[in-house]
Amino acid sequence: MANSLNTVTVGGTTYKAEDYAKQQASTVAGTNSTLGKDAFLQLLVTQMQYQDPLDPQDNSEYLAQLAQFSALEQMTNVADNLEKTNTLVSNIDSSLLVGQLSSMIGQKLQWMTETAVTDENGNAVTDANGKAKTTKTTYEGSVTGVSISDGAPSIIAKDASGTTHKVAISDITRVGESA
Repeated sequence: MANSLNTVTVGGTTYKAEDYAKQQASTVAGTNSTLGKDAFLQLLVTQMQYQDPLDPQDNSEYLAQLAQFSALEQMTNVADNLEKTNTLVSNIDSSLLVGQLSSMIGQKLQWMTETAVTDENGNAVTDANGKAKTTKTTYEGSVTGVSISDGAPSIIAKDASGTTHKVAISDITRVGESA
C-alpha cells in the first residue's frame, strides 16, 4: 500500500508522487517535444516536495539528475552556437562570392543548360535503360547582374537575342571572349 505522505491528489484522483511526476513529464514532453529548463526544475521541485519524509531519496540521485541536465544543456548550447557559426560562415561565403561575381558584370559569358526531352503529352522520354533523355543547349551572352535566391548565387545574363536568363554558377562554361 502506498504511503499517504508519498502521494499527490489532483482533481480528486490520488497518484503516487513518482507516477504523477512521470505523467507530468510525459505531458510536457508530448506538447513541446523538449523538456526545458523550467519544466525540469519544476519537476525536480515537485519530486522533492512529494517525497516520503520518512524515506527521502538519496541526495546523490538529485545531484546525478542535475549533472545530466547541466551536461545536456551545455551540449544544446554548443549545438545552437555551431548552427549560428555555420550560418555566419555561409553568409560570409555568399558575400565573397557575390563580390567576385559582381566583377563579372559586362563580361562575355557562355553557359549550357540541360533540359529533359518530353513527348507530345509532356511525359519524359527515356532510353532503353530507363534513364531520362536530355538535350543540352549552349548560350552566349553578357553578364548584366548577380542574383541570390534561396541562398544560392547566380548570374543574370542576356543572350544574343536579348532574352534574359538566370544562370546557375555550375552551368557556366566560359567567361570572357572565346579564343
